[in-house]
Amino acid sequence: MPLHPQPESRHLTGRRRATTLAAFVVASLATSLATSAAVAEVYKCAGEGNRPIYQEMPCPAGKELRNFQVDPPEITIVPGSPKARETAPPPGAKPGKSASANNSARARAEKPGRDPSERRHLHSGMSEGEVLARVGRPDATSGAKGGKQVRWTWLPADGDPETVTTVTLVAGIVTLVERTHVKR
Repeated sequence: MPLHPQPESRHLTGRRRATTLAAFVVASLATSLATSAAVAEVYKCAGEGNRPIYQEMPCPAGKELRNFQVDPPEITIVPGSPKARETAPPPGAKPGKSASANNSARARAEKPGRDPSERRHLHSGMSEGEVLARVGRPDATSGAKGGKQVRWTWLPADGDPETVTTVTLVAGIVTLVERTHVKR
């Protein structure tokens, strides 16, 4: 035994080097296996009533509709249609109002897809998205979009006649719902 102990070497010993190398190889293999397992093939097969079914396994004999690895789909881009130019105001339009103002008033009156009677079910705590999904876009808004407080107002409509509904939102959450009855 030497009288002066040797300082521990900064370099790995042969056994430590082999252990580190083995751990690196195992980690590399595990990563490559996980990566290859994440890549899945997709097959389009005929299901019940010849309805298409998409699956990761090859289709049974005679049921393959498309193998996406052999026959990948084409990517197409469909251009949008140009905006229609404004024309002369429609008959019966009030002078001084633009055609777009008349169109927005008409669109506000028609507002398909939303039931105005749902306005009575608005309540504090709802999110902005829940309100829009239930009753649609408001007829009027006040407050800045980026501001903390916004007020949305819906005017009377079929299904909710003689009622103006105003919702106050703070940070995207309903804090107050006001329903005011008005005479036409």
